[in-house]
Amino acid sequence: MIFKFLLHIELFVNPPKILYVCPILLTALQVFHSLPDFPKLPFPVVTTGTFDGVHLGHQAILKRLIETARRKNGTSVVITFHPHPRLVLQKGNAPVELLNTLDERIANLEKAGVDAVLVIPFTKDFSSWTSDEFISRVLVESIGTRSLVIGYDHQFGHNREGSFENLKLSGLSAGFEVEEIPAQDVDEVAVSSTKIRNALHNGDIETANQFLGYTYPLEGDVVHGDSLGRTIGYPTANIQVPDPNKLIPQNGVYAVSVHFNGQSLKGMMNIGTRPTVTQSGERRLEVNILNWSGDLYNKCIQIRLHKRIRNEVRFNSIEELKAQLGLDRLAADELLNTYIYE
Repeated sequence: MIFKFLLHIELFVNPPKILYVCPILLTALQVFHSLPDFPKLPFPVVTTGTFDGVHLGHQAILKRLIETARRKNGTSVVITFHPHPRLVLQKGNAPVELLNTLDERIANLEKAGVDAVLVIPFTKDFSSWTSDEFISRVLVESIGTRSLVIGYDHQFGHNREGSFENLKLSGLSAGFEVEEIPAQDVDEVAVSSTKIRNALHNGDIETANQFLGYTYPLEGDVVHGDSLGRTIGYPTANIQVPDPNKLIPQNGVYAVSVHFNGQSLKGMMNIGTRPTVTQSGERRLEVNILNWSGDLYNKCIQIRLHKRIRNEVRFNSIEELKAQLGLDRLAADELLNTYIYE
């Protein structure tokens, strides 16, 4: 069975979307991108971190943050940073692979139920702030923190010299309380961003999704490809990934769901170099929507990876490739019957 439509996706980072409501009593997620923009709130309950992936370990902290804010009739606030600190501080050319773009991170924080997000631009100058400077200039002066929720063994400030004890002492003098989530409350989740990255590198999407608490996403615009696949009866689109920091999983064929205009559709995606039809070695990402046809060019869609079907291989002939693609399509269709799309 041949492809009816193949999408070419160029990954991107959308400009941040800020929802403006009441500057004092927040009724929906608000996103602020600088300290001066942050409003004065009656009772801010705050946590801070990079939250790349907003995985189950992060969600344990966010749950406690929101519970504390509701109990104290306050506003839950997440302080995070962009770009990721490793992109600014890392020496050498080793790749920095991120689980979330900034937009994805904000969307996940909103889904968790957070009231407000402050995205602090992370620069080398900011990285030199001491823990005392961060407490006084961010937590006290800019936000007016009344309660701070942190994970156990949390450290911050220049050279990570800030500690729970340092925060408690500062809180006593500045008028905010500090709540540290016990180690066992986070350890029982047994999740880390490193474990998730390793799973994605191995193509183990199911383990990655289990640790994330949601299906791993890729977002982008639909753009025209080189139409190489049309010459063999399979309309194809080549995928260029301009953002080197968004982690793309191991090469192979995946069962995915495709989301746009409020629709959630079945699909299959190939990540790889297409060795049967080209020797260029260029890594691309191709998506086929099952039982659907239409024009999605220049529209933004989201792909969620559910399960890896097989390795990418070089076939001896185009006919072998076409036969395997038909089997892949049937496998993806059957696998996706077990998933409920978000």
